[in-house]
Amino acid sequence: MGKLFNSINKGFSRIFRVLLFVLSAFLIIYFFPKSGKFKYNFENGRPWQSENLYAPFDFAIKKSKEEIDDEITQAKINTPLFFEIDTSLITNSNNLLITRIDELKNDSLFSLLKLEDVKNIKIQSYQIIDGIYSKGLLEENFDFKDSQLVTVLLDNKLVNSTYYNRLIKPEDLITFINNKIIETGSEKYKSQIISLVFDIITPNLSYNKVLSDEAINEATINISPNRGFIEKETLIISKGEVVEGEKLIILESLKKEYEVNSSSFSDLYLIISAYSLLVILSLLMIVLFIRKFERNIYDNNNKIAFVYFNITLIILITTWVIDVNSNYIYIIPLCIMPLLFKAFFDSRIAFFIHSVTVMLLGFVVPNSYEFIFLNIIAGVVTILTSDNIYKRANLFIAVAQITLVYMLAYFSFYVIQEGNIENLELNNFALFILCGLLTLFIYPLIYIYEKMFGLVSDVSLLELSDTNSSLLKELSDKAPGTFHHSLNVANLAEACANEINANALLSRVGALHHDIGKISNPSFFTENQLSEQNPHDKITSKESVEIIKQHVLDGVKLARNAGIPERIIEFIKTHHGTNLIGYFYNKEITSDPEINKLDFRYDGPKPFSVEMALVMMCDSVEAATKSLDKPDNDKIDSFVESIIDKQVEDEQFENCELTFKNISIIKSVLKEKLKNIYHVRVSYSEGSN
Repeated sequence: MGKLFNSINKGFSRIFRVLLFVLSAFLIIYFFPKSGKFKYNFENGRPWQSENLYAPFDFAIKKSKEEIDDEITQAKINTPLFFEIDTSLITNSNNLLITRIDELKNDSLFSLLKLEDVKNIKIQSYQIIDGIYSKGLLEENFDFKDSQLVTVLLDNKLVNSTYYNRLIKPEDLITFINNKIIETGSEKYKSQIISLVFDIITPNLSYNKVLSDEAINEATINISPNRGFIEKETLIISKGEVVEGEKLIILESLKKEYEVNSSSFSDLYLIISAYSLLVILSLLMIVLFIRKFERNIYDNNNKIAFVYFNITLIILITTWVIDVNSNYIYIIPLCIMPLLFKAFFDSRIAFFIHSVTVMLLGFVVPNSYEFIFLNIIAGVVTILTSDNIYKRANLFIAVAQITLVYMLAYFSFYVIQEGNIENLELNNFALFILCGLLTLFIYPLIYIYEKMFGLVSDVSLLELSDTNSSLLKELSDKAPGTFHHSLNVANLAEACANEINANALLSRVGALHHDIGKISNPSFFTENQLSEQNPHDKITSKESVEIIKQHVLDGVKLARNAGIPERIIEFIKTHHGTNLIGYFYNKEITSDPEINKLDFRYDGPKPFSVEMALVMMCDSVEAATKSLDKPDNDKIDSFVESIIDKQVEDEQFENCELTFKNISIIKSVLKEKLKNIYHVRVSYSEGSN
């Protein structure tokens, strides 16, 4: 039944990995460009690096967006706007003026005036109203340029052609009236004239939007997007020639034409197929590398999902930035990726995945060689300088070094291509600084990924190594002997890990937590027994074995309730592997020779990492050496050798990548450390100094 379950579980894991692969590949391909990539790289103001370029086909020289916009603006200005005039308002206004003067004879402004004054006011008002209607008074102010041509229509017939700035706008009416009053020398009648005119005047021009829009559309639709024509085999640019001015326009036109031509229906599927092949090959290389060198990652669905997710995410972000504005390509913190993979895995896989991802992005970014070189160099520096990023100072130093490398490499590229620094683009240096600042986002990102994928980083391990945590505090209070034992095991495991280049911090944290299950029944374990009374004496050997084995299950339960990551819980599960509980087995076999040996073994599993194996060795050796009577060099050496050899013989390390060389080094470290713990000294003959 167990084999069947394992087989089903492995089958589902394979299906899950395949689905992840397919989904990642699909998303990457979907967001990749759907046109062929122009095989030449060029930048404004930089020399042409390739061989002499001849036109591969006939193509038109495209106008720039700025040129087309200018032509459209000019066409709009030169195309007359249409306004309708109402001529009836002149007669109506004159009649209304006579009526208003008669009505205002009793008004305070007119009552004291002489008949001659009223006559003059009437004449001047007539002239001003006629002047206003002659120029044309707008209903509202429009957002047109002053030089905009205007055509005035009456019953769809041309009446007048003028410019927009010659028409009277509503807010300019008072200014126009004042100027007319000054021209005629009628300042003494100013208030009366203004009062009359404002009561009578009505806008006589209305904007005909329909006719105007039709005229503008007709004028702009005929604007050509091209400014010239290049025939096939025409020399476009020579090697070493600076890309600028007309040369730049022609090259950009060729690039656009190439992309348009390559995006035909028949070619589209071919291009997508080519990109698909590249993406699949790249992802396949990563998968095969992980399967070959990082089997523990390959077999863990959470870890492999983490790999696919980050590769896909960084590619999607990069393609999005390229679509928005490719000038900001260097703001993307690509070095976050090797930092993440190193934080959760190791340097080897971090470098490989980063390099493959950058090379894949080289197919879609401009100046691909420069992009690939800069990011691979930065990635190498990231991996080499980012040790112990849980220390804040180390992270800031690493980011500063990454930023500096970006700047120096970019500067070198520019000087090689240009031969000078006259037109050095300083904006890119600002982008590199912003990229460095974004890289500092690694801390919250690590926390998010730990929660999403159940991973453990050095940052979390550092927190878990704190002996003042609630769980370890409880262990210290309820099982002080076990706590002291765990501290010793942690020190031994850390020392051994450092010597064989294993994860020392992980080993230490795993060792500190490996025996927390003894909190439940501390008195049943010798290190916590303060008196000569042993509770095992009151129960059978089989019952004792069950209690002892139970501390593993209790430890797993306590750890999960306390929110301890699964990676640390694995140490609790595996620290005894399937070892034999020898004391009670030997005790029971004297009375029952036919007992089942499996009943006296721990349930496992066996250690499946080097760090777990270290904790098992150190746990067994540290606990056993306490039983030694007057330990000396020979006793400790033989004791360590026998315990570890017995575990090797019992195949406890068959699931982890532990070499004989590693085991030999571990033995040596344990011997040295235990001798220091027990203060073993060379015996001197009597009377010697």
